[in-house]
Amino acid sequence: MDSGVASGAGKEAPAVGTVTEALPDTNFRILFADGSEVLAYLGGKMRMNRIKVLVGDRVEVTLDQYKKRGRITRRL
Repeated sequence: MDSGVASGAGKEAPAVGTVTEALPDTNFRILFADGSEVLAYLGGKMRMNRIKVLVGDRVEVTLDQYKKRGRITRRL
């Protein structure tokens, strides 16, 4: 039953990076070990439970299919 939707969506292993900049509206700039940088927003459960993320924190990020934006799912 293939509905035409990507079946592998959301099953990719999360990437680990470091927060380099805190932006308005719970957006953050994340730097990965390979030197790439993405813009990420705070995930729903982290926002709901008011988990603070600061510059310098290591975080787990789930990236979109284009690897341009991500969702912070965990603070390490």
